[in-house]
Amino acid sequence: MQVYTTTRVLVITQALPATTMKLSLFSDYSLRVLMFAALKGSSFSIQDVAESFQISRNHLVKVVNFLAKLGYLDTRRGRGGGIELGMAPEEIRVGLLVRRTENSPVIVECFDPKTNTCPINGNCRLKGVLAQAVEAYYTALDRYTVRDLVAGAAGKRIYNILIPVSDE
Repeated sequence: MQVYTTTRVLVITQALPATTMKLSLFSDYSLRVLMFAALKGSSFSIQDVAESFQISRNHLVKVVNFLAKLGYLDTRRGRGGGIELGMAPEEIRVGLLVRRTENSPVIVECFDPKTNTCPINGNCRLKGVLAQAVEAYYTALDRYTVRDLVAGAAGKRIYNILIPVSDE
């Protein structure tokens, strides 16, 4: 915190904590599954992902089914089955994926006409400002692909953490 005085006013400034938009667990797990698939480069199971990330297999079943319906993953059942990327990791835009998994997040009440009770709706600029911020957030995410998330030295470190040596 900084305190300083101008000619007439005492001004106190305090650094605000960095704030971020929070992704749903569904979006988080979707990104993790796709990163795992890109790193693995071959067939894997839901159990492999669950163990690597130490997250619920039941949650991952829903995520994998959703990603398969969108074409991000190919799944095969039975003997010799498994999961693989359904498209190249450089074709999977992070922003588009998050848009598809977040179901249009309502960050303030006035974004949802069904539940909006704000008396100043239609006269307030906040909705427009926040809509611009959300679009800027997605635009920033659109600059990245799943390939970008697992590239380079960081990707090698992630690989070494997630993919057991016996799986290579």
